[in-house]
Amino acid sequence: MPFFANFLLALGLAMDAFAVSISSGSTVRPFRLNDALKMGVFFGGFQAFMPVLGWLGGSTVSGFFSDYAPWIAFGLLAFIGGKMIYEALYGSPDGRVSSLNYSVLFLLAVATSIDALAVGISFAFLNTPILEPVLIIGCVTFFMSFCGAILGYRIGHFFESEVEILGGLILIGLGVKILAEHLLWI
Repeated sequence: MPFFANFLLALGLAMDAFAVSISSGSTVRPFRLNDALKMGVFFGGFQAFMPVLGWLGGSTVSGFFSDYAPWIAFGLLAFIGGKMIYEALYGSPDGRVSSLNYSVLFLLAVATSIDALAVGISFAFLNTPILEPVLIIGCVTFFMSFCGAILGYRIGHFFESEVEILGGLILIGLGVKILAEHLLWI
């Protein structure tokens, strides 16, 4: 695949992580540059790892994940989105959230990178080399997630808990979108 095609693929795969980074960056207080870096590493790392996993698994894993991956992604995104909405409505009155912990980042990274797993499986079926696309996907997602977290932090104070509710709705919406696309293909 040419570089430009890999770059466009990476942009498409990184959009979910970018949206999640914006919503997460808007809710974390106190926000530190380290939080943006963690989001970039987790999202970029998982977006790079999942195509490799899919590529290595190939047809063995494709049957299982093609049936259940949208449901897994929907469940993870709906749970985390619901939790964000609950915390916005019933959390502490000052709206402050502690730093992102690794379990939340892990769940978000897995949920937003399941589509990358499918891309890796398709690469295996097409006998496409994996190294260049994986490096591009990981780097683009890292950059977009890092910038998204900072952007979320910068605009988040204007809207306080509304941004957290919007972030939760975005996560739930992404889960519904993934599930709807799967159900339309059945």
